[in-house]
Amino acid sequence: MTSIADNSVLIIGLGLIGGSIARGLKNANRQQSICAFDSNSNALEQALSQGVIDQVGTLETLLSSADIVILALPPMSTTEAIPQIASLARPDAIITDVASVKTVILECVNRQEPEFITRFVPGHPIAGSEQSGFAASRGDLFQDRNVILTPQMSTDPDAVALINDLWRRLGANVIGMNLERHDAVLAATSHLPHLLAYALVDVLVNQEQNEDIFRYAAGGFADFSRLASSDAKMWSDVFISNAEATLQVLDAYVRNLEKLKQLIKQKDHDSLMALFTSAKLVRDNFLKRYFQTGEQQISEHKNIQITVEPGGQVSGSLRVPGDKSISHRSVMLGAIADGITRVKGFLEGEDALNTVAAFREMGVTIIGPERGEITIFGVGKYGLKVPRIPLYLGNSGTSMRLLAGLLAAQRFDCELDGDESLRKRPMKRVADPLVEMGAKIETGAEGTPPLKISGSSLKGISYSMPIASAQVKSSLLLAGLYAQGETTVTEPAACRDHTERMLRGFGYPLTVDQGRRTVTLTGGKPLSAIDIDIPADISSAAFFMVAAAISPGSALTLQHVGVNPTRSGVISILRAMGADIQQSNYKEVGGEPVADLTIRHQPLRGIVIPKEQIPLAIDEFPAIFIAASCAEGETVLHGAAELRVKESDRIDAMATGLKSLGIVTETFEDGIRIEGGQLQGGKIDSRGDHRIAMAFAVAGLRANAPIEISNCANVATSFPGFVAMAQQAGIQLKLSQQVFD
Repeated sequence: MTSIADNSVLIIGLGLIGGSIARGLKNANRQQSICAFDSNSNALEQALSQGVIDQVGTLETLLSSADIVILALPPMSTTEAIPQIASLARPDAIITDVASVKTVILECVNRQEPEFITRFVPGHPIAGSEQSGFAASRGDLFQDRNVILTPQMSTDPDAVALINDLWRRLGANVIGMNLERHDAVLAATSHLPHLLAYALVDVLVNQEQNEDIFRYAAGGFADFSRLASSDAKMWSDVFISNAEATLQVLDAYVRNLEKLKQLIKQKDHDSLMALFTSAKLVRDNFLKRYFQTGEQQISEHKNIQITVEPGGQVSGSLRVPGDKSISHRSVMLGAIADGITRVKGFLEGEDALNTVAAFREMGVTIIGPERGEITIFGVGKYGLKVPRIPLYLGNSGTSMRLLAGLLAAQRFDCELDGDESLRKRPMKRVADPLVEMGAKIETGAEGTPPLKISGSSLKGISYSMPIASAQVKSSLLLAGLYAQGETTVTEPAACRDHTERMLRGFGYPLTVDQGRRTVTLTGGKPLSAIDIDIPADISSAAFFMVAAAISPGSALTLQHVGVNPTRSGVISILRAMGADIQQSNYKEVGGEPVADLTIRHQPLRGIVIPKEQIPLAIDEFPAIFIAASCAEGETVLHGAAELRVKESDRIDAMATGLKSLGIVTETFEDGIRIEGGQLQGGKIDSRGDHRIAMAFAVAGLRANAPIEISNCANVATSFPGFVAMAQQAGIQLKLSQQVFD
């Protein structure tokens, strides 16, 4: 039961929100069956006469036939109605609400029978108007507005998917949130502004000459006080129902008002200006981040710069963010699994967040991320919904290539797009074998994004990859989940096996032949939801491994690092160069091996990098090249042409940067030669590549003058919090920002 069109809807409360839901559903599907109950008979008569609803009646009669029940009532009225709804509704009916407070609603729900609890999906549309009543309702009220769902772990995922579909039909963007966090966030962003608007009007009413005040009030007063025209009953309910969270944020606001009062009393112009400037900057950045598209944000031409002072050493104990590759896969497989997948250690970087946003757009309810945790209410292999807009994947080649395989077998068409860098990345390497499977994929003229994918029926194939690529392998395996027959992928050399490990974790059978380097699975089987604990990302850890290895006196422990054999090439290469790297506390978590790594400085020497290690360290080479520049002798790499088609041409970008810092290099089509020497200071263009930027940030430890690294905005896509963690470890760097109009 995952399509709203096939279900009858009962709306209890036909005011602004309830009436707008009814209008929107009728606009989307004139055949949608909608009935309503309200104590206001005039609203019911208007709705019937306008064809907005199909039926009215007693609550008992209407509940006996409704598939979906929407409680469009103020919070306290909702809690009063829930016991009666629980006793009268059909045993299989799905119940949801629209109240802007969730904790008290769920407390009431959880006092009912277990069957009712599993079928109740708490919801809150972030939409409304200072006007109220059915006469104010609009069919487009929820278009492009956020709706927050706060399901519990006991909530039926099918019920969540159905309510998600309902809001998508109304044009809303559905996000998930923990209910306690919901109430705290809404207290600050919605409840407090309404309270202040009521308070401001009340203050002015009690002023002498208040008629003149209102007569000559400027537009700012009208804009701010607009909220005071909102429904008094509803907002009284809200503040009583969410009293604790509202009081917390109100106390903070009162303290700030006292601070402002003192600054004004002291006529402290500079402090007032600093406070107002900071508030303006925060609000402007908020609008740019959350109310502009990815393309609009790119067009801002922001230049984030990292400046590294020379010298220093690293020490202590760190846990870097979760593995990006596994974070992507946890969302993808959790979304198409049956049941609820809980993930810890999720990487909250832009790449992974774009993957979350893509699946939200396809009708998957995802709670979080909150402190590295997300909860995914899976919709099953065939439960994804057609995206209403192109799926924007930012800078993430992993997301685009893996999603190309997953979406090639769906029953709908879609488009995948990304930022300027991603639009230059080759996609034929996944598109061509997918076409062999029967997929319909259209790339740009140069075989680059955007990708336009038409839903198709796929057949299994045997495919030998010309180069080792975990992204290509994973894309084909995800397509193979839906294909008829067997899909077999053969690797020319070992590459990452996160997809295979995670598929096994989700209960999907596959066969791995290590000797022949093949992976085989048969399409058509389901996936079952699991709990996932994501290891710390070895690609992020690599920068700190190199930092400790090259700086005299350093000793650093990196905790809970993923040491999957298909990813640990950086450890093998650095050890071959003489690095002191010790493993401890080894264990397996969710099928992935993890360990603590302790790195102590000792002199490095140049080596010829073994070709079999290249696929196992392909993302870590920018950091390895910094180690090579500090090693005695020369380091030579061949067989790594893949580095030229990453987020940048990493061979050229690193060679150019190292030369500007006084290091002798020679480049080849498939590699580089680096002569160890003394790093100088200088200016580096990271070319918008996060790994180039972070590699040269580490180089400052051995430089004899400052290093300035430009175009570092994309560091957040790979390693959020890198600057703060690097400073904590002992690297002397700072971040600055310029905006060019």
